Amino acid sequence: MSDRYASFAHTGPGRALVRRLGLPDPPRLRRYRPGDPLVTAPVRLDGAPGGRLVEPVGKLLGAAGVEVATSTEAPPAEDGRPGPYGALVFDASGITDSTGLRTLFAFFHPLARSLQPAGRVIVLGTPPEACGSPREATAQRALEGLTRSIGKEFGRGSTAQLVYVAPGAERAIESTLRFLLSGRSAYVSGQVVRISPAEPPEVDWSRPLTDRVALVTGAARGIGATIAEVLARDGAQVVALDVPAAGDALASVANAVGGTALQLDLTAPDAPDRLAAHLADRYGRVDVVVHNAGITRDRTLGRMSPDWWDAVLEVNLSSQERINDVLLDRDLIPRGGRLVGVSSIAGIAGNRGQTNYATSKAGVIGLVQSTAPVLAAREITVNAVAPGFIETRMTARMPVMLREAGRRMNSMAQGGLPVDVAETIAWFASPASAGITGNVVRVCGQSLLGA
Repeated sequence: MSDRYASFAHTGPGRALVRRLGLPDPPRLRRYRPGDPLVTAPVRLDGAPGGRLVEPVGKLLGAAGVEVATSTEAPPAEDGRPGPYGALVFDASGITDSTGLRTLFAFFHPLARSLQPAGRVIVLGTPPEACGSPREATAQRALEGLTRSIGKEFGRGSTAQLVYVAPGAERAIESTLRFLLSGRSAYVSGQVVRISPAEPPEVDWSRPLTDRVALVTGAARGIGATIAEVLARDGAQVVALDVPAAGDALASVANAVGGTALQLDLTAPDAPDRLAAHLADRYGRVDVVVHNAGITRDRTLGRMSPDWWDAVLEVNLSSQERINDVLLDRDLIPRGGRLVGVSSIAGIAGNRGQTNYATSKAGVIGLVQSTAPVLAAREITVNAVAPGFIETRMTARMPVMLREAGRRMNSMAQGGLPVDVAETIAWFASPASAGITGNVVRVCGQSLLGA
């Protein structure tokens, strides 16, 4: 369903009315198209004294064809301000106490108006739990407040993220930098990403999933179908799975992406065994598992039937656990495998009338956090996306006032698209994302709901 308000706001009369009345002003977002450069203007890179990331980041960006400007190389502007820049990247890993936070102000204050529309802000730091002293950990934790606030202040479709890079993980940051700088992260803002030490393989950045087998559940329509499309675009052989009732739509998706269709009810007692047998016989393995299948059965807790509670928990959470157990026990997910769950901001903030759904989606977050350390020894990563308001057939059926509130209550003042979720999943799925595990990234335009 199209966003008529946003379309009107982008017209001349609409812009004038929005500004005069102080209405929400949805910016035009920069989304990825094959062949696009990472950024459309130079990247300004700097850091606090003693930081360890300016040099490796500069080398990575230079190798990626990005023009990098430092404080001594800033291009002049007609109005005397530096810029314009496609991104501002600051290495805060050298900040060891609260007084050092002043370097953040010194960097961002003069550059706040030099960022292009739909620009990117990335702050790099050290995970507080890896810091050498309480004061250093305190200062590094403070970075979250800065980046979340910048995401709300800079506007015009810009995004701001904090990336905690563990000591020794400097070689594992390229996949994340490429995702966050590019149009793939258009609807991701105000997020915290943690990167652990890993040795990622060399990849073809235009098709990083070449020779990978990817399973996508709930793939017949909506977000699931778009996930299948994006993973196939990136080179994956996609196994599209959905219930038998969606067989025709599922076949259309599989044919469109050059993949295969598997009709299966994931809540059936024999579903994990049947799925494992299919993958073993057809492919011998599965490199990427995307748990996208999900349902809603909305009603307040006091009026909800036991069947509705059980159905949502079975599809959205318990079936994922059973499938993971079987695939892992049979070694069908090899080293370098990727597990990706689809949670929701409802699992973070809760939602009236969705106690079953919110419980299941919070459970997906719990699955990620509890499983990641266990699978690290097998070099398998597990992460989740948590979508906010995404324009789908389901949200198109919402009452108009509730739908408009969902669209406007975020820093982008608009709903996201299924491709925004799919691009985030593709980043997690990449072989180059070996150091990214245990993360839950919200795809919500920095929604006002939740943390």
